[in-house]
Amino acid sequence: MMRQEYPRPQLKRKNWLNLNGTWQFAFDDENVGVKEAWQRNGAAFTKEINVPFAYQTKLSGIADPGFHDHVWYRRELAVPADWKGQQVILHFGAVDYRAWVYVNEQLVGFHEGGNVSFSFDVTHYLNWGTESVVIRVEDPSTDETIPRGKQYWIEKPDSIWYTRTTGIWQTVWMEAVNPVHFSSVKFTPDVDRGDVHLEVEVEGDIAGKQVEVEISFKGEPVAKDVIQLFEKNNHRSINLFQNKIFRTHFHHDGWCWTPENPNLFDVKLEVKEQEEVLDEIDAYFGMRKVHTEDGMVYLNNKPYYQKLVLDQGYWPEGLLTAPSDEALKLDIELAKEMGFNGCRKHQKVEDPRFLYWADQLGFLVWGECAASPSFNDKAAARLTREWIEIIERDYNHPSIVAWVPLNESWGIPNVRADRLQQNHSLAMYHLVKSLDATRLVISNDGWELTRSDICAIHNYNHGNADETAKYDHYKQSISTKEQLLQSQPAKRKIYANGFEHQGEPILLTEFGGIGFKVGEDAGWGYTSVTGADEFVADYRRIMEAIYASKALHGYCYTQLTDVEQEINGLLTYDRKPKCELKEIRKINDMWHSGIVEG
Repeated sequence: MMRQEYPRPQLKRKNWLNLNGTWQFAFDDENVGVKEAWQRNGAAFTKEINVPFAYQTKLSGIADPGFHDHVWYRRELAVPADWKGQQVILHFGAVDYRAWVYVNEQLVGFHEGGNVSFSFDVTHYLNWGTESVVIRVEDPSTDETIPRGKQYWIEKPDSIWYTRTTGIWQTVWMEAVNPVHFSSVKFTPDVDRGDVHLEVEVEGDIAGKQVEVEISFKGEPVAKDVIQLFEKNNHRSINLFQNKIFRTHFHHDGWCWTPENPNLFDVKLEVKEQEEVLDEIDAYFGMRKVHTEDGMVYLNNKPYYQKLVLDQGYWPEGLLTAPSDEALKLDIELAKEMGFNGCRKHQKVEDPRFLYWADQLGFLVWGECAASPSFNDKAAARLTREWIEIIERDYNHPSIVAWVPLNESWGIPNVRADRLQQNHSLAMYHLVKSLDATRLVISNDGWELTRSDICAIHNYNHGNADETAKYDHYKQSISTKEQLLQSQPAKRKIYANGFEHQGEPILLTEFGGIGFKVGEDAGWGYTSVTGADEFVADYRRIMEAIYASKALHGYCYTQLTDVEQEINGLLTYDRKPKCELKEIRKINDMWHSGIVEG
């Protein structure tokens, strides 16, 4: 099995080369590879691995879950001959955690951060014959200052912690570009004005060059603009609604993007010199606005009740790497079939292909990054760097409506009273807002919030069906704004000391987690049932408490699938439904239309 789809769906070029598949591989447990110059020693590579699957996975062909903090990859390839004279860029979707990249035995670059993409211009390292690409990876298994999310720093998975991912876990690929080419394209929709703001950056000798932009909607051209290049960075605002009332968000969804009507605009961008096309990109965007007002979340200026499901993004055969593009699409389709309109992607920066399908199918996404378990200056710096790269990569996806830089005080365990950690929470909130003014930011999802656009609360205290008193207390604790803000569901206050609710919408963003074993694997959940009918009844019981609340304006149910020892998913780990999905949808649809009233 090999991931073959184009890995960067927002900015597509024609000339690219997929480097997934069989690579030579080696464990370097004694960390001698640098000293012995393994980038020049093909004999050191005694294993094979199926990229982009990490060595811990079945699909890698190795399936070794043990600690191996230093690993090496090697592959020989031929760059297409007709790429000569162009710049050749080597791309990595994600490599966990540090990567040194060699081409033909020469170091071409280094990257730290296991969650997002990076690339190097390797043109001047090529010999235009047989090329060797070598990657050295360092992933310190027990370092608790690395943003590692659900990857456990103890060898065997346990509780809410899962098997680690080391090394390459997203697509490796090359592309050829003209020396004059797009290096960045950003789309910022302005729903109120009906404009899309376009920011394009062009590298190379721009003298005498121009950019042509063509925008179409459902196959019909709607706008065209020509930008004469005098600077590398250029801005344009293009009006799309053109005073046409049925295009606006006021009439149904008009031309705006929503989960119910995921309208997208296709864009073709060209850098040209007279009539010669130097670079061509296919892209897309959605007209989508999200803001808060009067204690509610608004989507395109209409109150919108978010029905989210917690999605860990793990697969039994690939761990963090989906076995196929269809697997990413299937998770969204199954969630929508159950009546959810989005997900909180938990402790993971997901593959851009997932975001592509969320854009195309209509599915809200809360973007989150893996957290470090502990706090110090290194942990703070590492998380900050990753978030800058996350937003740069994913800014254009209309499906993303919120960013979650911190979760449940992970990485800031003393944030309740520690001013240093509170400042880190505030810094992350303002950093993300400074990079992206178009989305909501949740400062510390769960509890001990500082400044936040949403008051996001976690509460699993609903008990089993026979624990009536516990359930009644739970129902009461989420019934009103006052009860929610006074609650301490994990013996932690909702806001850190010195901070308080400022009128932001209140959502219950983790709850549920009904444990239901299907098959032989043992595991755990927050409550427990033994059959499909009991599973549906318990889901209904919990959701009735949510819908009875006068203060909640959305939720995120735990969780979409089982993961390893956790058996609290609506689906099994291999995506088999635990009950009739239409029964879950009936319950989710009890709150009609997803719109808050009253």
